[in-house]
Amino acid sequence: MTARRRARPRRVTLDACAKLNLGLAVGPPRADGYHDLITVFQSVSLADTLTATRTTRGFALTVRHEDVALRGGDARRDRGRVPVGRDNLVLRAARLVHERFALPGGVRFTLVKRIPTQAGMGGGSSDAASTLMALNRLWDLKLSRQELQGIGLTLGADVPFLLLTHATAVGTGTGAELTPLVAPPSRAVVLELPGFAVSSKDAFGWFAQDRGERPYTAKPAPLPVSASWDEIRGAAQNDLEPPVFRRHPSLEERRAALAQAGAAIARMTGSGSTVFGVFDSPDEAARAVQAAPTSRFLTKTVEHVAPIEVIA
Repeated sequence: MTARRRARPRRVTLDACAKLNLGLAVGPPRADGYHDLITVFQSVSLADTLTATRTTRGFALTVRHEDVALRGGDARRDRGRVPVGRDNLVLRAARLVHERFALPGGVRFTLVKRIPTQAGMGGGSSDAASTLMALNRLWDLKLSRQELQGIGLTLGADVPFLLLTHATAVGTGTGAELTPLVAPPSRAVVLELPGFAVSSKDAFGWFAQDRGERPYTAKPAPLPVSASWDEIRGAAQNDLEPPVFRRHPSLEERRAALAQAGAAIARMTGSGSTVFGVFDSPDEAARAVQAAPTSRFLTKTVEHVAPIEVIA
């Protein structure tokens, strides 16, 4: 019997989850100018929402910012910072796929933006990953996860992780060489949003400036595939914290306050500016948010990444 070709949907909707770096070890610079990294990625429930609808031609994007404290964030401060033209990663990803596969039509995108920008949570990269998955489904391109990751890597080093169905993984190289982990049980996470951004370029520049000629330390021990929170806690160091905290001491104070409030892990994610606390107790997490309701928001780690919602 001949396999029936699945119908192409007219519209799909995806949640583009934010990520945290539970740990980030920075190694020596590479020939390509980047640094070798070892990082522990973790997806959280805070997410943008991308809806993609097939059209006859062209790509169009509408961005709507939403105040969604119940889902873990407030993106109002980013209204002037999120590009809506050709530089937006949604449109860049769409053009890339169109050029490679000569799509016979266009797509209209609607992006509900919740993840803050330049906050170390991969918002733009997650939007790009969701765009690739949406186009793959809308046009039935039958691209494998590995093929999508290869395309995504040209858009950003975090994009391959955000294309995984796994919610936890170790990234090496530039962060794009991935070893999926079995996600530990979901934990409450408090995000501390300081109200200013830190660019990755600045953070790595400060790191190199402060390090000078000092040798790099040994690599951290690898995590088991079924790592527990206790094992992850032991790897939860971020080598970018000292240079960033030196320029922004308020971030170190915010991280210390989360630890004092009961966070089992309190760290800066990526190059900042967000700091976060992972709490074993949901009640302690809720109290930590109540203590600073204008800058702290509650989310949680996820164990699985949500599938695409198809609207025929």
